[in-house]
Amino acid sequence: MKLEDLPNIGKSIAGDLRSLGIHTPQELAKCDPLSTYNLLSDSMGKRHDPCVLYTLMAAKHFLESGESVAWWKFTDAGKALLLSTRAHS
Repeated sequence: MKLEDLPNIGKSIAGDLRSLGIHTPQELAKCDPLSTYNLLSDSMGKRHDPCVLYTLMAAKHFLESGESVAWWKFTDAGKALLLSTRAHS
């Protein structure tokens, strides 16, 4: 299985993940979505759109549960996660 075989993961995000050394769904399953989002932002030299975080959260959900959920369903949880990490910075 390739990264692109995961729901919500297209060629662009898969390429970004590969640039971090994440090449398989099994490797992605071991990653924390927020940490991966922050690593992507650091490696690209700019903050990614938050929808990338929501997409990573959706992929993690699928890998843990087998349930495919649209990435935008993670918007509220992702916003709360971003706010809580900013409050602790």
